[in-house]
Amino acid sequence: MSVHPDVEDLLRIVPAEHRGEERIDWRAAEAALGTRLPSDYMSFMDTYGVGDIAELVILPPLSIDVPNLSDCHIGSVSEGLRWVWEEEGGVPGVSAGPEAVLPWGTGCNANEMAWLMTDADPNKWPVVAWRRQVSYGESRWAIFDCGMVKFLTRMMLAEFDECPLGDASLWGRPGVFVSWREQRRRLVAGLDPLTGEPNPYAEMFPIFDE
Repeated sequence: MSVHPDVEDLLRIVPAEHRGEERIDWRAAEAALGTRLPSDYMSFMDTYGVGDIAELVILPPLSIDVPNLSDCHIGSVSEGLRWVWEEEGGVPGVSAGPEAVLPWGTGCNANEMAWLMTDADPNKWPVVAWRRQVSYGESRWAIFDCGMVKFLTRMMLAEFDECPLGDASLWGRPGVFVSWREQRRRLVAGLDPLTGEPNPYAEMFPIFDE
């Protein structure tokens, strides 16, 4: 499969040097989730594998056999995020119900990212984000008319009018991608999972435990 153009753009600022080696069965993944998935997301996973960009977790579609992270995937997160959408009313002015929300990212100080499945073509799904930190009176939900990978690139190049999340750690600042398996290897070696530098407290990370 060729690399999606949006993933090619992302590779220019976020190299796949520490990629994972997962080979996702996309037919099984879409069957389990009950929906087709965007081509940029699939290309991202095929190119980078399963992992994080700095502290932003890119959710795999299905469970991955990494200790303490096997329950971190789209299916396991969906119910909770849909509940939040229903409780808070979602993006102001958007009538879609909670069943239209499909998460793909989490982290950066408890921000959540998802697709809004408002079109039969998943490549036309916009991104919605739940921001933990917002100004008084502002909705925690916001919508962005772009796909997942373009959302990441635009955020790290500061191409939105303002930071799209309630955390600015990746705003105008490209992060480093590290696969979960590489993070695990580093922790076992007593290294920081994201930087690879020596860390005497590495064993305190939850991912370290079997």
